[in-house]
Amino acid sequence: MKRILIMGATSGMGRRVAEDFARMGWTVGAAGRNTAALKELATAFPDNIVTEAIDVTSKDAVKKMFVLVGKMGGMDVLLFNSGVGYENEALDLGKEIHTVEVDVVGFTRIVSAAYRYFRDLERATGETGGRIAAVTSVASTRGIAQMASYSASKRFQRTYLEALEQLSHRQGAGVKFTEIRPGWVDTPLLNPERVYPLTMSVDYVAPMIEAAILKGKRVATIDWRWKAICAVWQLVPRSWWVNMDVELSKEKTV
Repeated sequence: MKRILIMGATSGMGRRVAEDFARMGWTVGAAGRNTAALKELATAFPDNIVTEAIDVTSKDAVKKMFVLVGKMGGMDVLLFNSGVGYENEALDLGKEIHTVEVDVVGFTRIVSAAYRYFRDLERATGETGGRIAAVTSVASTRGIAQMASYSASKRFQRTYLEALEQLSHRQGAGVKFTEIRPGWVDTPLLNPERVYPLTMSVDYVAPMIEAAILKGKRVATIDWRWKAICAVWQLVPRSWWVNMDVELSKEKTV
């Protein structure tokens, strides 16, 4: 039986992916801050889902993660799905720092611990094949004015995974990586008072996240429309990009 730990499993994409892997017969370790949602998951899938309340910004997050790994009987895949982000053109410092605390510090705390777990397991037992998957964003492809800390933090995640992949080769650790870059998804992360272009439903996106993990893809941009947009974005010279007015969303009209 395969075992996946999902950090950020209490709502949106993380919750749907947790439920789907449980239906596939996997052992799922569901982690997040919403204890009521965790209880609901464990009640709905008593044979497949075990839970632990974890805040990735807390210093005890790694300790609690390994408590959950113990409940699972081990871990084959880590999916880091925790994240926050704001449209913050005013550069409200609290929002900027909170984004970095979750998407950079929390991400590094959890992902580095998972890497060490898989590396040390290989050294101790010769068992390889651990996978670290993370939900980043298409926003990682360029610096976006209205989402400075979010786009920068997602770029950090991309680079960190690439560096760990190189480290895994260097150390012979056998750790594999999957980076999932979705466009806008209709989750609580989006501002309900605004309309976002090409918004996708959780029901549409979750199966693609699962397929990327199951097929061992290195990078999966969701979906083809966003993949095309990102390809165009990356062709734009920096001197042009910084003078472009990229509109991410519009106010809802009644």
